[in-house]
Amino acid sequence: MPPVQQPPARLVVFAKAPVPGSAKTRLIPALGAAGAAALAQRMLDRTLQQALAAKVESVELCMGPAPGHAAWRHVTLPPGLPGTAQGEGDLGERMAAAIDRVVRERRQPVVLMGTDCPGLNAELISEAARQLQAHDAVIVPVADGGYSLIGLKLPCPELFTAMPWSTSAVAGETLRRLAALGLTFWLGPMLHDIDEPADLFHLPPDF
Repeated sequence: MPPVQQPPARLVVFAKAPVPGSAKTRLIPALGAAGAAALAQRMLDRTLQQALAAKVESVELCMGPAPGHAAWRHVTLPPGLPGTAQGEGDLGERMAAAIDRVVRERRQPVVLMGTDCPGLNAELISEAARQLQAHDAVIVPVADGGYSLIGLKLPCPELFTAMPWSTSAVAGETLRRLAALGLTFWLGPMLHDIDEPADLFHLPPDF
């Protein structure tokens, strides 16, 4: 009997509106509020460009605040890109809700990624989606101990509850929980997020 064909993954880009004073706040001491927001805008643009170039079957922008909010009024997004609301709760609750929504409503695996990692290019996004066909989960770690991308075939709230977000323990704890649940995973290459002034060293030259 031939293997059952799995549905293609949906790529969900998790993004915060690039508003001065609320975007990339840890970079404000180095760049100022306007400069940090301008960098956040460039990172959002680049992330969406790479996401669409990855040729994953469907892509959406999961937005905070919700689509239509004034914070997005001056942000130009790719035409036809669907936008959804992150909703309420802490980061883990919002991520878990987005994954649950896609899996249950669209019946697709999910690749969820942020906009803080310029090294997360189309080739790596495409590879993560491909690896999700063969594994229960995929993770692309970053050097500060977090991750820039996570993919799941099924909702797994255990990965997002009581997680020490914004610490160096996130990726390691996520992998530990995956193993404890008996789930297989693919681990991508280590990349660099741009969160702190010292991280600016890792920006590509075209930024």
